[in-house]
Amino acid sequence: MRHFYFKFFIILFLPFAMHAQTLDTLVDVGGYRMHFKIIKGEGTPILFDAGAGNDGSVWDHLLEKIHEVTGTTLITYDRSGFGKSDVNPTLKNDSDFGILNGIKELETGLSKLGYNKDLILVPHSYGGFYTTLYASRHPNDVKYIVRIDANLVGVYTDDVLQIMNEDEIPPKTPETLGIHYLVKNYAETVKLLRTIDFPSNIPVIDITSPINRGYPDEYWVLINKVHKDFVNAASNRVELIAEGSGHYIFKDNPGLVINAIIKAYAQTLNENDKKVLLEKALDNAIVLAIAAKKTETENKHSESDLNDWAYTFLRNEESEKALAIFKLNTMLFPDSFNAFDSYGEALLLSNNKPEAIKMYEKSIELNPENENGKAVLLKINQE
Repeated sequence: MRHFYFKFFIILFLPFAMHAQTLDTLVDVGGYRMHFKIIKGEGTPILFDAGAGNDGSVWDHLLEKIHEVTGTTLITYDRSGFGKSDVNPTLKNDSDFGILNGIKELETGLSKLGYNKDLILVPHSYGGFYTTLYASRHPNDVKYIVRIDANLVGVYTDDVLQIMNEDEIPPKTPETLGIHYLVKNYAETVKLLRTIDFPSNIPVIDITSPINRGYPDEYWVLINKVHKDFVNAASNRVELIAEGSGHYIFKDNPGLVINAIIKAYAQTLNENDKKVLLEKALDNAIVLAIAAKKTETENKHSESDLNDWAYTFLRNEESEKALAIFKLNTMLFPDSFNAFDSYGEALLLSNNKPEAIKMYEKSIELNPENENGKAVLLKINQE
């Protein structure tokens, strides 16, 4: 499945971690519902914002570790049209579903849940746009931001926006409304964010991947420059480069991301509480370092890295190399619906419709909720 990027310890099992209350809920945000998952705790809540094409579930594998150490409230959510969240039935025009509408929905949901004051924000990829806009509207309520290869508006030149406007927009079906509206309004989102200043009072950890995902060399130079300029623009911003990690840093190096979030959270505490937290964090870092080394030994290439690599060849019209890597990914990760979905897409682009159908069917077998695969199969069968 193509993603739109435009992409030191012994664990202390504390009582609050073992008995943490999890709230999985749909919140009415104006006659329709928005999905939130909340692990309740004490302290400054941490709100996670997923990238384009993803819902809040992408963060699930991080939450337990973060909660064990911090004991604070953790919040994930699905944007309108993604995961379990509805789409506003009263809006009629595609342009009505832009990022301002999304931010207002998020603000309404957080307010109803009682988490509309102090927050730490953790965005990935496209989620960087959301946190920039949210922080600009609530500069005194955002206490820290940990950005994970998150978008910065400066990388989207007019030439890039023109190319994006020429790209195929995902079909508008009940199952793909979220990504359809996101891509359809992408250029306008960028233009809006060009008018927004990132609040200089909010501390930031900016974590980036050093791996070029197939961008032209001059554009990759621009991307790195924009991130460095962003960090250098304020003394309370720190740069972290996630060596060896692809775009999905929180999957490739979860230990780095978890400890960066814990570090940010520690800055919201008084000195006594901070000391206790950092002692727990030291234990956590040891466990994560051991786990990371084990993973590195067992699996030299992550699924997402192989997927990114294959798409790079596909974009460069080297279809044979792309197909070989996509096929390898299905062999290395036979339980991954996404690996089969991506292989199916590549086969379809290579005019191998019979094999493409088999891959999409396998993807849906592995994940019956793969709406992208269902939509593609329906389109193939209608041709």
